[in-house]
Amino acid sequence: MTKKILTIATRGSELALWQAHHTRDSLLARAQGKLEVELLVLKTKGDKILDVPLAKVGGKGLFVKEIEEALLDGRADIAVHSMKDVPADLEEGLHMAAVSKRADARDAFCSNKVGSLDELPAGAVVGTSSLRRACQVRVLRPDLQIASLRGNVPTRLAKLDAGEFDAIILAAAGLQRLGFADRITETFAVERCLPAVGQGALGLETRMDDAETTELVFQAMNDSADASRIAAERSFLLYLEGGCQAPMAAHAFYEGTELVLRGLVGKPDGSVILRAERRGAQSSAKELGSAVAVDLLEQGAGPILEELIEAAKAD
Repeated sequence: MTKKILTIATRGSELALWQAHHTRDSLLARAQGKLEVELLVLKTKGDKILDVPLAKVGGKGLFVKEIEEALLDGRADIAVHSMKDVPADLEEGLHMAAVSKRADARDAFCSNKVGSLDELPAGAVVGTSSLRRACQVRVLRPDLQIASLRGNVPTRLAKLDAGEFDAIILAAAGLQRLGFADRITETFAVERCLPAVGQGALGLETRMDDAETTELVFQAMNDSADASRIAAERSFLLYLEGGCQAPMAAHAFYEGTELVLRGLVGKPDGSVILRAERRGAQSSAKELGSAVAVDLLEQGAGPILEELIEAAKAD
């Protein structure tokens, strides 16, 4: 490869920039002096609208649209995403060139008052931006108040410190990457709070017609074992046409050489939570995802999802 310049499109939050710098460093190490990497920092619609829950403003796709547009019009060659923010369908002409080795996929409980969710007094206020987290917390602690919490990681922690919440729940990976691991007072086992699809992993998106960049990104960043985990989870999401309008979760992990996928669909108030689990070979990751989705539909997930999507449209 002759020396070339590549541009990475990224959001401007502290966490997004950490992800972009991590990707840049990995690419430079792989290219061994034959590459220069620049960053194109963009503000997405999701970054601009911070006073409305995601479910009411269009869901997670709000964090990737402007970045994908930069790829398509040639301003950028690579996009770095938190995989949990990436919609099930990518824009035509783009593909996920690599999925990084996954960090901690679990959810983290942060409080200045108590050490765990179970220790919160009745009526305490818990902040989260996620219907998925809120739904599962309401099952664990129906006596708590759930309040909407938006903003980047430092902003959310600042709101906790200002006393706006008794506790907040964030992704463990984001806190760890930004040096805030000491703010975590409890990390939820996946059996208690099933993580979001793709949580903890980075996705590197490129144009399908840019084979050279795609290959470089794949060689520098892709982790095949964790890519299969993410493929199973995203297949589940795609089959259910999921977004932020409904509490939905999926988490894949290995038991020996076997890939296990757990899925969940629920009602926001926690009154109904449907769960399913399948296991199979790593090579059948996508089939595993659709099978878990079908199991949940057979349990009655379809009407729940339709009702919530229609309600979000009405709002």
